[in-house]
Amino acid sequence: MKKAILGKKLGMTQVFTQTGVVIPVTVIEAGPCVVTQKKTVEKDGYNAIQVAFDSIKESRVNKPRLGMFKKANVETKRYLKEFRLDNIDEYNVGSVINCDVFAAGELVDVSGVSKGHGFSGMIKRHGAGRLKMSHGTGPCHRPAGSFGASSTPARVFKNKKMPGQFGNDNVTIQNLEIIKVDEVRNCILVKGAVPGAKGGLVCIKNAVKVK
Repeated sequence: MKKAILGKKLGMTQVFTQTGVVIPVTVIEAGPCVVTQKKTVEKDGYNAIQVAFDSIKESRVNKPRLGMFKKANVETKRYLKEFRLDNIDEYNVGSVINCDVFAAGELVDVSGVSKGHGFSGMIKRHGAGRLKMSHGTGPCHRPAGSFGASSTPARVFKNKKMPGQFGNDNVTIQNLEIIKVDEVRNCILVKGAVPGAKGGLVCIKNAVKVK
């Protein structure tokens, strides 16, 4: 990983090119992020930086984390995350990472927690079809159907698609193009949709698998 930043999903909109083409984009408030800790191979066994994002009151931070912020002489933040970058020499405790680390045209991987839908059935979770609505099918039209594979092996095979928790997973969308970087508003406009609801935390990293 060469560079990364934390951000907050603000929502989706669209922008127009000079030729009149409409591009759907997701607006992400990216940074500013503050480096709160620097980890090295000599001391911790690996190279990484810990960054904080989204300012909050001190009363909303527990004492261990508050002590860490005071030791780093950094304002209290809501989120903390480690980034294992290729080169951490250019960062020190207190350094600020802004959205200008990225530029328009770059490809990035965006990670976030997808929207949670709770316990869902086969149709909503896996896109299965329902039964007929007539000819004595009812009263249940949305069942999962038979799970077994007959008396032998008389069990449900592993990884069988069944009802269960839908959403609320860590999801990464790869190779999204940055359309615009607004340094005044600390916003990055990414082409397409990114995981999560409005106001959710997202992580923007340089693309690992380039198209």
